[in-house]
Amino acid sequence: MYHFLLRIRSSLAVLTLLTLLMLSCTTFAAETPVQHAETTVPLVVTMRNDYGYTVRVLAFKNGNNVMVDIESMARALRLNFRKIQDALVLEEALVMPGTLCTITLDNNFVRVLSRNSVLPARIIQLQSKPVSKQSKVYLPVLQACRLFTLWLERDIVYNATSGRINASMQSKHSMGPVGTIGVVRNGELRTVPESRTQSGGTVITGIEVENRANGAIISFLASGPPVQASLLKPDAEGNAFFSLEKASCDIIAVSKIYNSGIVRAITPKQFAGAGLQFTIAFDNRSFVINSVDFQRDKKNNRYVLYVRSDVDVEEIHRKEKEQQIAQVLSRDVEKWKLNTIVLDAGHGGKDPGAIGGKGTREKDVVLNIVHDLGTFIEQKWPDVRVIYTRKDDTFIPLHERGKIANRSGGKLFISVHCNASPNHTARGSEVYILGAHKNKAALDVAMFENSVIRNEADYQQEYQGFSEEYLIMSSMAQNSFAKQSTTLAQDILKPVYRQPTSNSRAVRQAGFMVLWTPSMPSALIEVGYLSNSTEEAILRDRQEQAKIAYGIFQGVEVYRKNYETSSMAAVSH
Repeated sequence: MYHFLLRIRSSLAVLTLLTLLMLSCTTFAAETPVQHAETTVPLVVTMRNDYGYTVRVLAFKNGNNVMVDIESMARALRLNFRKIQDALVLEEALVMPGTLCTITLDNNFVRVLSRNSVLPARIIQLQSKPVSKQSKVYLPVLQACRLFTLWLERDIVYNATSGRINASMQSKHSMGPVGTIGVVRNGELRTVPESRTQSGGTVITGIEVENRANGAIISFLASGPPVQASLLKPDAEGNAFFSLEKASCDIIAVSKIYNSGIVRAITPKQFAGAGLQFTIAFDNRSFVINSVDFQRDKKNNRYVLYVRSDVDVEEIHRKEKEQQIAQVLSRDVEKWKLNTIVLDAGHGGKDPGAIGGKGTREKDVVLNIVHDLGTFIEQKWPDVRVIYTRKDDTFIPLHERGKIANRSGGKLFISVHCNASPNHTARGSEVYILGAHKNKAALDVAMFENSVIRNEADYQQEYQGFSEEYLIMSSMAQNSFAKQSTTLAQDILKPVYRQPTSNSRAVRQAGFMVLWTPSMPSALIEVGYLSNSTEEAILRDRQEQAKIAYGIFQGVEVYRKNYETSSMAAVSH
């Protein structure tokens, strides 16, 4: 009996233990949050000059939806961003003066504001609200692509078949109606549902503004049957409102901004009840508006607004004279504009240049840096043309590189190289301009870089006249650019220089053959020593190469600002 009771007691203890374990497991399962599968989405970016790159964007899967990190996507598109409380502010400079895009958590509306305070803000509506996960802002990939496309006006498309995002930053988007923006499946565009046009009414297909001495004529081009229209005269801020019943338009295509004249901007707004309203912003500071009237041009199917303002004959003559002077000045200024930059990646092809202890080749490092530098220039300065002496692993003779720069009408020549020395502790970046060698170290660097000519066919005949005397003559010919070259080198040296070294931070002079022929301010940059193991590790790192390129760009940016400011001042006087 005693043993029987003992067995029952043991069984009850085991049962109690199992029950407690089950309860604890249940509690743990209830407290453990659902984990989303993290992944990445490749974003393939195509720039101008057929140059591109691929970056993987942070993402996670939420059921059938792929959610992408907006910060990661902005970084891949080389945009700036910052956080302000519950909002993420993105900044772009693909066009000047650039815009700010504000995304607010738990809000379907995104605000786009131009840095030009005169221009009105734009609103982009999202189909789903942004969500926050681990302090990051996520959107469904289709909505993210649509947002960046409408904001930047570039083709940014998600291909569900390949699972990647394609971003074409070459020119403004050409995808047609807004409703088709965002996704490609099986090679065909798939429409993202959104009502942009309404059936049964008229469609505004375009807007034309004709400025007159006493006002302006605004024509709204239409297709479809006539509709009821109404006009609210300009308010105290100079905004008039022109409304059309049962009408629609492509909001993005029809939005207009004007840099001069009495009309500053025309912004359409589509209402759910098939109504369309245009806000017409007038410049009521420079013009006194007397009246605004409209009538329908039945023959041409247009809605025409007539804007009349006071006429000041003396003011008209004064503006005409100013325009004539401005035209003369602009022609002079155009000569001084830094509108073409020639980038030279040293070595290439059969000439690897310096080779580090881990096999890092100079020709590969400098080509990446030059490509990145060119991309920064094209993104920040759309008005500047970038010329590459080589865009791939091709051998280009030294004398030909200067000729390429001269033929292209270059205003600046920048040659990028890596250094090497028998002294493996030597490190740091150096910037050279053309001139007689001031010391043995400068001579050694120039001799090493000039030795590439032995790889050229018939080099003895091609460089027959290149001697110390020729160097002196070339230096004298470059004297007209000596000040600009020195300033350029100094501006580049500051951001490129990374940490204290034994090397002097002053601009150096040496007889680099690649600098003998360009007829423009020129500089040669030695970005670091491949013979130094620490610097080789830095120079072979792709992200570090981009940082070096951006450092060079910052220097060129300072140079350009000061150069064009001084040139403009000289022309105006």
